[in-house]
Amino acid sequence: LYVGAVLFDSDPDHIVAQYLEQDFDTHSDDVFGVTLDPFLDRRNSFMFLVNPRGAVKDGQTFDNSRTANLAWEGVIEVKTSIHDRGWTVELAIPFTTLRYDPRRENQSWGVNFLRRLRRRNEDSYWAPLDRRSRVHTMALAGTLTGLSGLPRPRNLTIKPFVLADHSGGDVVPDAVSGADWDGGMDLKYGVTSRLTLDLTYRTDFSQVEVDQERVNLTRFSLFFPEKRDFFVENAGLFTFGDLSERNYRMGASPRDFTLFHSRRIGLYQGRPVPIVAGGRLTGRVGSFDVGFLNMQTEATPDLSRELFSVARVRRSFGGVIQVGGLVASRDGLGSGTPDYNRSYGVDANLRIRDKLLIHSYLSATQYPGREGNNRAARVSAAFRDRLWDISALYREIGDAFDPGIGFVARRGIRHTYGTVGAHPRPAIPHVNELNPYLELDYITNLESALETRKGTVGLGVAFLDGGALTFSASDRLEVIDEAFPVAGRGLVSEGRYSFREGSLGYRSNAARHLSGEVRVSGGGFYDGSRRSISVGGGWRPSPHFGLELGVERNEIDLPDDSFTADVLGARVDLAGSTRSFLSAFFQYNTASEDRVINLRYNFIHSPLSDLFIVYSQRQNPDEGGVLERTVTLKATKLLSF
Repeated sequence: LYVGAVLFDSDPDHIVAQYLEQDFDTHSDDVFGVTLDPFLDRRNSFMFLVNPRGAVKDGQTFDNSRTANLAWEGVIEVKTSIHDRGWTVELAIPFTTLRYDPRRENQSWGVNFLRRLRRRNEDSYWAPLDRRSRVHTMALAGTLTGLSGLPRPRNLTIKPFVLADHSGGDVVPDAVSGADWDGGMDLKYGVTSRLTLDLTYRTDFSQVEVDQERVNLTRFSLFFPEKRDFFVENAGLFTFGDLSERNYRMGASPRDFTLFHSRRIGLYQGRPVPIVAGGRLTGRVGSFDVGFLNMQTEATPDLSRELFSVARVRRSFGGVIQVGGLVASRDGLGSGTPDYNRSYGVDANLRIRDKLLIHSYLSATQYPGREGNNRAARVSAAFRDRLWDISALYREIGDAFDPGIGFVARRGIRHTYGTVGAHPRPAIPHVNELNPYLELDYITNLESALETRKGTVGLGVAFLDGGALTFSASDRLEVIDEAFPVAGRGLVSEGRYSFREGSLGYRSNAARHLSGEVRVSGGGFYDGSRRSISVGGGWRPSPHFGLELGVERNEIDLPDDSFTADVLGARVDLAGSTRSFLSAFFQYNTASEDRVINLRYNFIHSPLSDLFIVYSQRQNPDEGGVLERTVTLKATKLLSF
């Protein structure tokens, strides 16, 4: 399938094209995009976005753009050219890249096109959309006809890999220290045109970038997102828990609770656990969306072998009601005592005219020695029209609710949330939208004794160039039943604390060669005070070079201690072409004294086939010097049959 476009521009010297990297930031560049719905179900699509330099971001979207699989990668060819009339783009999309029903002789597909003119913060669509819709909102897409005699898609791809590495450091076990080599493969098989089987053997993620360092100023666990491609792909199908929704304030998000969080597989205390093999079956069977995942990890000095299993079933009724269920299991293998964790849940979501959203779930867990309330439940409603934002939520998390492959930030609570806001578009120069709002969080324990009360008034200002200004002020009450340390230093004692805090932030237009953001916050902090500032900036003088710097400083004053907890980060990106990239990432966390270096080179030697060279190091002078150091060489090759 060939797609071509001429994108006229009266000022071609100011075309915005800052990236050569694959999966680039599409909100910072001029973009041409195409979405295809080969089954004409008006729900799902393949998406291809291209900037004027030929960088590509592709993915799959589902349920009329409500979930996306941006880890999906398809084989395509792209050519672009910038000239005195604007720029042109040509895409060659092999039919083997797409999924469709080859039995249909004459086919009609859903289709839409996007043109983004970034310096004007302007999006244009071939099939008209409203402001809240996107190019992959396929219910409003147009139709492509005249497709006949299409070839049968290839059903099998295999991607083998080989790697050699050398590991060392004070905390690296002797069993994995030194030089080693390994190999494995990923296999993808199209069981049907709508059902895909993925198999993996000796799974390796050594090329994945390290996590961003953070300072925890709360008494709860921090949520870190999944970055490993195998788990990111089709992750939307397995989503269950506190959902977030674009343009809505929901009161809770997956950072608060998710029944399945794939980072619990193959990682332990931030270090990789070898994965022996695994499989995933995802797609559509009849009227049902289905997903099955099974992974097995090797034994380590700290862990026994484990088996992870997840099953997800979901069905939509007319795009209005969606109901489903999820079952997850974590089993220790080779242990003499019972070692298992089971999680169950059902959820139901209702969407009325893309204005009223109702989300609900009911979930429970089982494991040896469980005592207490093992259930979690939620019901929420959110309304948004051209002017108003109104949301309300109630959720309850049991004190013994512990999903073995999930994430829960806070247990043993009853949480009530409400917010009222507006988003008018006043006739103010340079202003696109104002977002004033009020919100209230009220959290008790399971006996209805108050733990947290927080009232907030806020204002957001969205500018026409894509920048934004935010302000908030909060009045907060916290009841602490058990003392806890802050950033490993000062101690917050048991007691009842009332304090106020505020924040002010600004984010500039990301399409400029020099862009940045700053956020200042502070006020009371339990029986002390807090002052925080974070500053980040990026400089991209050309698509071949990018520099990002970030500083976060936290000054904490408590009765028994006063200290600072800072995070410094620097990143350099070099791109030789759309196939060759080098990145260097340095971080320093003063709270833990960790210094982290991650160097990563990627050469795409053929479509979806890579060569990686990665160097990673974690150093801490307080703990003896170099804790971990790894050098890895990895090569992959895609084979299609």
